[in-house]
Amino acid sequence: MNKTAGGLGRRIVLYGLLLLVLLWTLVPVFWMVLSSFKPLADVLSTTPQIAFEPTLENYAGLDAGGNGLLSYFRNSMLAAGISTVIATTLGIFAGYGLARVNFRGKRHLAFWIISTRMAPIAAVILPLYVGFTFLHLINTIWGLIIAYLTFNLPFAIWIMHAFFADLPKVMEEAAMVDGASKFQTFWRVALPLTAPGIVTTAILCLVFSWNDYVFAATFSGPGSQTLPVAASALITQTGVDWGQLTAIGTVVALPMIVVGLAVRRYLVKGLTLGAVTGE
Repeated sequence: MNKTAGGLGRRIVLYGLLLLVLLWTLVPVFWMVLSSFKPLADVLSTTPQIAFEPTLENYAGLDAGGNGLLSYFRNSMLAAGISTVIATTLGIFAGYGLARVNFRGKRHLAFWIISTRMAPIAAVILPLYVGFTFLHLINTIWGLIIAYLTFNLPFAIWIMHAFFADLPKVMEEAAMVDGASKFQTFWRVALPLTAPGIVTTAILCLVFSWNDYVFAATFSGPGSQTLPVAASALITQTGVDWGQLTAIGTVVALPMIVVGLAVRRYLVKGLTLGAVTGE
């Protein structure tokens, strides 16, 4: 009887904590999305307005002018998407090489790769800005892509190295015994088995690039501004346009939420499959 009561009490506490975490996480997002459809008077009301007449004026205001919401969204998609594809692709090949090829100084190279990811963003902005100015990459999408790669690529290499190192070599050896070449073994055996790790790496790189503000604010210009930079422009000395700010916050947050939900099965597998090794 006591054991049953104790187990019930633990479940109640566990579900209560889970409910608090969900409320803490979801209520602000829900309120932001809801406020993005409110008239400005309801957004600024001192009492929360649940019943209101929905409007798209906040979103229409973002797209007013020559460089509106669609332009910011396109720039974010291009910069984040291309940098993620490049970082993940190169990370797969480099990570596999680090996990399967033995050479002198392998551990030092692996540590050096991840140490570049540990550097503060402020420490790399000035060298990058000087180099980008010389190469005429300021106010270009390719400048942002390269800037994101400076942090995404080391991260992708390190994570994929961990996934491939965790993969038993006997599977690849069995394929080679059956006549498969080294590349066929990599393509048909190692790559499918690490699919959750690849998805995890791509999602984490995409989230970093999509949410970045510092690199975008430093290297972008009128023709290459991303959504986070556009959101910061709504906060001025004369006040904050809360209606448009909630609208652009919704545009920034929802794509990553949708992507995360779409690949959540692979994401959970990937986060629990690999382990960072010191091989």
